[in-house]
Amino acid sequence: MIRITIATCTYNAHDCVGATLDSVLHQTYRQVEHLIIDGASTDGTLDIVSEYKRQSDQSDCCHDVVVVSEKDQGLYYAMNKALQMATGDYIVFLNAGDTLPSEDTLEAISGTIGEEESLPAVIYGDTDIVDAEGRFLRHRRLSPPAVLTADSFIHGMLVCHQAFYARTDIARATPYDTRYRYSADFDWCVRIMKKGEEQGLRMKNAGMVVANYLDGGMTEKNHRASLRERFRVMCRHYGTLKTIAMHAWFAVRLITKK
Repeated sequence: MIRITIATCTYNAHDCVGATLDSVLHQTYRQVEHLIIDGASTDGTLDIVSEYKRQSDQSDCCHDVVVVSEKDQGLYYAMNKALQMATGDYIVFLNAGDTLPSEDTLEAISGTIGEEESLPAVIYGDTDIVDAEGRFLRHRRLSPPAVLTADSFIHGMLVCHQAFYARTDIARATPYDTRYRYSADFDWCVRIMKKGEEQGLRMKNAGMVVANYLDGGMTEKNHRASLRERFRVMCRHYGTLKTIAMHAWFAVRLITKK
């Protein structure tokens, strides 16, 4: 059985972190490590986290919950901290408000691997968008391809960050680039896939919804700045001319649909 590390980075997330913690607590899969990396919250977030850890420790789920709370320099610094702490075979980032869609989600993800000689570099799946009460709003506009490669993201971030399970050994050696404020996750996913391809490893499609994403995340709230930064990331990985051509095609497609 593979061990899965879930990393949840929080800062003053009292209003939404409970749903995330509950969705992990009720997972039927037993080989789970849950890292909660908190940025020294002051709003009661840690009270909720402490109660969650108490419940997890007293349950028979056999999940290992590790809590760290200290000031940091922002979200991607916290994620890098989680990469260094993780002990699972895979790591996924499920931040405050995001949830696992069903109690057997991790069980199903583990079951996709089978008896392969080498673990896939990435296990990925679909994402649904939900509101603050966890109600389904819509399927994510971009859908993951049946076959995912590092070049796939020239078409945009086809796999949501919360639906991207990276092999921890590759992820630890490929930290987030903290020069980016909004799109370090896009850059990180591409670099993870490139590392996997260099090692001859494939990306495995779970073929199901593996994450519920809370509508209105940090990137959405800073949409214009995020788009500018993502353009720079794409130029870095795919070249300026190819990136400009792809964005021109995006624009034509939007105009055609109107």
